Amino acid sequence: MSRSDFSNAKRIVVKIGSSLLTNGGLGLDKPAIAAWVKQMAQIKQQGKEVLLVSSGSVAEGISRLGLDKRPTTLHELQAAASVGQMGLVRTFEDNFQKYQLHSAQVLLTHEDLSNRQRYLNARSTLLTLLDFGVIPVINENDAVATEEIRFGDNDTLAALVANLVEADLLIILTDQAGLLDSDPNTNPNAKLISTASVNDSILDAVAGESHSGLGRGGMFTKIRAARLAARSGAATIIAPGAENNVISRVLSGQTVGTHLKPNIAPLVARKQWLAGQLQIKGSLTLDDGAVNILKNAGKSLLAVGVSSTTGEFQRGDLVSCLSKEGKEIARGLINYGSTDSRKIIGKASSEFQALLGYADDDELIHRDNLVLT
Repeated sequence: MSRSDFSNAKRIVVKIGSSLLTNGGLGLDKPAIAAWVKQMAQIKQQGKEVLLVSSGSVAEGISRLGLDKRPTTLHELQAAASVGQMGLVRTFEDNFQKYQLHSAQVLLTHEDLSNRQRYLNARSTLLTLLDFGVIPVINENDAVATEEIRFGDNDTLAALVANLVEADLLIILTDQAGLLDSDPNTNPNAKLISTASVNDSILDAVAGESHSGLGRGGMFTKIRAARLAARSGAATIIAPGAENNVISRVLSGQTVGTHLKPNIAPLVARKQWLAGQLQIKGSLTLDDGAVNILKNAGKSLLAVGVSSTTGEFQRGDLVSCLSKEGKEIARGLINYGSTDSRKIIGKASSEFQALLGYADDDELIHRDNLVLT
């Protein structure tokens, strides 16, 4: 999708970061929120669907509680998120009501999207809200999420939501002009990258971490988000959220921010889900023959092509498939737990019965449960 095609986007995910929403940590920036809501209302009036992924609950909670810095302990972060979420929801709802629009609070954890049934339930809920003309306001459920089930940042959450609802466009609003070719904190002459493909290697070289201290993401997380969004065919715009009418300008095709183009064929829905999972329980190291078969023949992974395993995992867990150099080739849902996998790696499936006392599947990972990365 080129910039000139953005006006044709029917389903749009907008993500707004903590630093923007809270005016650098000073509390909710209500005039800015009113301006973004006005633009989203205009999107709705054009017959488009919009979903909002909102950061800022922890930052708003920090402000409301009078804390001088972001807490470091999990229970303090959860408490701050609980307090801050109240302010976020009320502010968005009050503003959307000005345009006779309803909003809905949707709180997610990674566990909601890592379980296939809960993933489908979340998808159904979001699509039903869109059918009702409601704008979902989505955030990570920071009040209950543990480190083991966190998305890590709301850029990733926004990309997974784009996959979930098969959005056409992901707009990430940030406190930067977009993705720059060097760090503006050390190079005042840093230039904006206007357009790039999501897999362009130059992106990894210029991405940095967050400098605001409020959110958990930097440009690296935004690039990762764009790559995740691309798996369902969505284009991504990283745009300066503080600029006037930024959302409207993006959709009109103006050159604003950085446009990251998907350059891979969209995956089928199940493999989008697999690709988006972040909780990998273990890894398999493959020989060169197995790597070649996965990459070029589209076949299942057999135990005979695996040389070693790491981690402890159960049948059905997500594992990473690595080349002998340690590069991830694929990931998938494994058919045998780690204990049994170690017994059968390097062996033919005809030997499973003798080695394990049973033989459930000939494949270590079936191709339907495997996605190349």
